[in-house]
Amino acid sequence: MHKPKIERKQLFDAGWQFHLGDTARADTAGDWHEVDLPHDWSIASRPDSLNPSGGDGGYFANGTGWYKKVFEVPEHWEGKKVLIYFEGVYMNAEVFINGEKLGIQPYGYTSFDFDLTPYLKPGKQNVVAVRVDNSHQKNSRWYSGSGIYRHVWLKVTDPLHISHWGVAVTTPEIHKEQATVRVRTLVKNESTLAQDFVITSTVPLVSEKQTQVSIAPGREKEIVQELTVENPALWSPESPELYRLDVTLSRESDVVDEVTEFFGIRDIRFSAENGFELNGRKVILNGGNVHHDNGSLGAAAYDRAEVRKVALLKEAGFNAVRTAHNPPSEAFLYACDSLGLLVIDESFDGWRVKKTDHDYAGIFDEWWKHDAQSMVLRDRNHPSVILWSIGNEIIERKEPGAVETARKLSGAVKEIDATRPVTSAMTTWDAEWEIFDPLMAEHDVAGYNYQLHRAESDHERVPDRIILQTESYPKDAFYNWKMVQDHDYIIGDFVWTALDYLGESGIGRYFYPGEPEGEHWVGGLFPWHGAYCGDIDLTGWRKPVSHYRSMLYNGDEKLYMAVREPDPEDGKITLTSWAVWPAWESWTWPGQNGKTLTVDVYSRHPSVRLYLNDSLIGEKETTPDTQFRAVFEVPYHPGELKVAGMEDGREVETRNFLTAGEASKIMLSPDRSEIEANGQDLSFVVVEITDGEGILQPNADHKLQFALEGPGEIVAVDNADLKDTGSYVSGTRKAWHGRAMVVVKSTREKGDILLTVSSPGLPDATLTLHVKQ
Repeated sequence: MHKPKIERKQLFDAGWQFHLGDTARADTAGDWHEVDLPHDWSIASRPDSLNPSGGDGGYFANGTGWYKKVFEVPEHWEGKKVLIYFEGVYMNAEVFINGEKLGIQPYGYTSFDFDLTPYLKPGKQNVVAVRVDNSHQKNSRWYSGSGIYRHVWLKVTDPLHISHWGVAVTTPEIHKEQATVRVRTLVKNESTLAQDFVITSTVPLVSEKQTQVSIAPGREKEIVQELTVENPALWSPESPELYRLDVTLSRESDVVDEVTEFFGIRDIRFSAENGFELNGRKVILNGGNVHHDNGSLGAAAYDRAEVRKVALLKEAGFNAVRTAHNPPSEAFLYACDSLGLLVIDESFDGWRVKKTDHDYAGIFDEWWKHDAQSMVLRDRNHPSVILWSIGNEIIERKEPGAVETARKLSGAVKEIDATRPVTSAMTTWDAEWEIFDPLMAEHDVAGYNYQLHRAESDHERVPDRIILQTESYPKDAFYNWKMVQDHDYIIGDFVWTALDYLGESGIGRYFYPGEPEGEHWVGGLFPWHGAYCGDIDLTGWRKPVSHYRSMLYNGDEKLYMAVREPDPEDGKITLTSWAVWPAWESWTWPGQNGKTLTVDVYSRHPSVRLYLNDSLIGEKETTPDTQFRAVFEVPYHPGELKVAGMEDGREVETRNFLTAGEASKIMLSPDRSEIEANGQDLSFVVVEITDGEGILQPNADHKLQFALEGPGEIVAVDNADLKDTGSYVSGTRKAWHGRAMVVVKSTREKGDILLTVSSPGLPDATLTLHVKQ
């Protein structure tokens, strides 16, 4: 009788049950409710100043929770190997199958797996359970989320199979006419008999290599094969060309196992003389740091949310990202591969000395090698990854022991992948900088946090040091751009941060008279529950500094204008260290008639002209000498504010703002009008309150009500106001500066979703989203 084909990798996200709180056994009665993964239970809470996560964790609730799933193992799985693979569980995961404990994974960002085979009951009901303990607070300096927040998979194979993460692809030789692709495949024989088989590596329609292999029972073997790709299409941010690799194990003409990987052919080189070279061309890294959360979705790593995040970074002009301070989701890296974004893949925020009471320092000695190597094994085939980072602002960095730790970490990384350099981020705000020379020498690239002003003297002292600014203040965009332009040994700058994020509450804030003073680390800044230092806010809106940064590094955008928020009558706006002045794309300033407003213009044109109601305010240069900026002081009168970019005495480009009338409409703009009926796909719908002519009313703060009909659900609402403590998982949200956002998730049924957004005094707005099978 013919056995049905078994899918090797099966998504295991649907049909879990969740219990918030601890319980002696996962199968006990209690308050369980059904959830699909990815799932973050913390985001469903509201920020509360009493929550022990504090400002670091965004004041969200944490605690302990249980997940369980009942599933049937088909009888034809008898004799198969069954692996359960978790992409990420935050944190202290304990995994059980049919009451038997399989093991633990403390670090919440490491992907991990367990073998279910010995405990499964084919043809019967089985129960997998996961205890997640995020109760020990504080354990993070930013919002972590809680739960099984990334995908879970079952992997079903024969006893003879390709090991999990067992295929490694490198491109050791690349020429214009051809490239060598080296494939290393780790095969395991978990049967009781010796096995003879053929391993075949194929780049479809391009190249193929077969090897005859024998392997003893209970043993594993690595097989190395080389393929030739003629006239290779090289991977780069501008042209992210990907190839497919199929690796199959065949025995007597039957395919026993098959794994597919996607890879890119690209050459990376780093030197103090030529900087960073990609495929023989110097590339300056215009980078941004990102945390792993997806704003209003919390830590839940929906594929669509991760793709959108990468797309936002690309649209903002970044060509690189640093995953501060932990490995990202697989979906995020696949998006970086396919959309073209270079990646610094980072392992930890700290080593042996703690930054918070319950952080990684408590498990470092036992888990560092496992977790660092898991990152490299999982991520080594991604062409987007160009650097491995082994830490960030290590507390013990002045101690001799840190040098030995760095050496061990770097060695552990290079045991698995020696094709990429190792870095970490270092800083100090005191005079003892040269003390780090031995520690920096253990790295291939020296990461500087906020210390690029030391680069020139460091280069004189250590000429072969390759320098990368791994964190910088947003306000220093021009200085940092100029430094990397002028010095080949400085390969780029990564701003803190590319995106706003939850937690580290109040960093990047500005404050008004009467509000708490000081930097974010002083604490007590509730209701602030997130970081406002990003170039892009939580709804995806690009702040003025984003346009300026992209204008510096890229040639696509040449003219931008924003109006600074004026000081209130009772005092002045104060900026903190990571802040830039609040400025808005608006010429609607009630109560400011006749008062002077400051207009910022960024331009790559030689000069700009500014007009108010067709009257020329003035013309100013926008050259490197002026940092490509012009500042105008303009008495406010309603109407039209217009800027023109000048070339050879001609106006070649214009931008304008029109004063908005009273709020009268709600406008809905989805990022996608058609989504998949897979229970996971998302549409991010931007909500804008406008006047009758469709001009955004930036002062509108209406309470919005969201309602949905059809095969979908509202999973998040947002407005980018990090002082608004309303629930992100609800059907209401206030507009902030005239804007808000609602995130709609599909079910597993096709059809049309009708979204209705309403607010007192405004006509309802509706939107139809199509859900396809």
